[in-house]
Amino acid sequence: MRIEEEIKLDYSDVLFRPKRSTLKSRKDVDLNRKYTFKHSRSLWKGIPIIASNMDGVGEIDVAKKLTSHKLMTALTKQHDINQIGTIYKKNTFFDSIALSCGTSKDSYNRLNSILKKYPKFKFICIDVANGYSENFSNFVSEVRKKYPKKTIIAGNVVTADMTQELVLSGADIVKVGIGPGSVCTTRIQTGVGYPQLSAVMECADAAHGLGAHIIADGGCTCPGDVAKGFGAGADFVMLGGMLAGHKEGGGDIIEEKGIKYIEFYGSSSEEANEKHYGGLANYRSSEGKKVKIRMKNSLDSTIRDILGGVRSSCTYVGAASLKQLSKCTTFVRVNNQYNDTFGKV
Repeated sequence: MRIEEEIKLDYSDVLFRPKRSTLKSRKDVDLNRKYTFKHSRSLWKGIPIIASNMDGVGEIDVAKKLTSHKLMTALTKQHDINQIGTIYKKNTFFDSIALSCGTSKDSYNRLNSILKKYPKFKFICIDVANGYSENFSNFVSEVRKKYPKKTIIAGNVVTADMTQELVLSGADIVKVGIGPGSVCTTRIQTGVGYPQLSAVMECADAAHGLGAHIIADGGCTCPGDVAKGFGAGADFVMLGGMLAGHKEGGGDIIEEKGIKYIEFYGSSSEEANEKHYGGLANYRSSEGKKVKIRMKNSLDSTIRDILGGVRSSCTYVGAASLKQLSKCTTFVRVNNQYNDTFGKV
């Protein structure tokens, strides 16, 4: 047993330090990025925010909306080949959708069937709760050999050593985050995790040293957190709860006292396991929870709010583009982020 004494930080532990800027307006900030990926050598352009592959978020109607804003979506693992076919003819989707799979034989066979019929999709998201296994690294290598020109996203991990291993195994983009999500209970059930800001900083450093990229997955509660993820070195930021609660995500609408709600639950929750796998296996427990989210206004409005916040962050620190944000970032450690006299935002 050992204890790491160095303090690790979450998004709520810091604020950006403002700096002099020559920007005249938020509208002058360029949020577009251009990446060439390490293994696939594929070129991607867009705004590097990704809808998480969770029920109610990683859905086809969400993807259609996000792609119009040049954002990406990681579809859930459960979309069947016919559902995928409904968007295949729209060429704009090949750069803005990641097809998700797990490491099980059935999940991999489903992915292979989809890509055999619809080969133009460019992104594969290999998604497991715990990326710290030899089996996972071997699986990433297997997928890389089969699909040398696809851009592979793999995760989740939170440390530099495992980030490097996944990159060397064939991942172009490593997904970073264990336990920070709004409906994730992994830290409660297992006592395992890593403060998200520090995880992003350390994993970004490791990936960039090898010419690869990372996604900051989870932990964002507001547009300022999204900006902090980019400021910490993330190439992409993945959002779940912040994009949940819209009609495009589907799900049953519950009305109570004239107010409409939509259920949202974690991918490792009892609800998700019941829906997709026939219930929790008797050797495991739920690592997610179900909540009711008040139904939000248009998804367009939510996206504009997030992008507007990130643009403002850039102007406060003097970054003319999202690419420059991490170079202009100085974080200040704080005990309190904002005045909540009249309640939380």
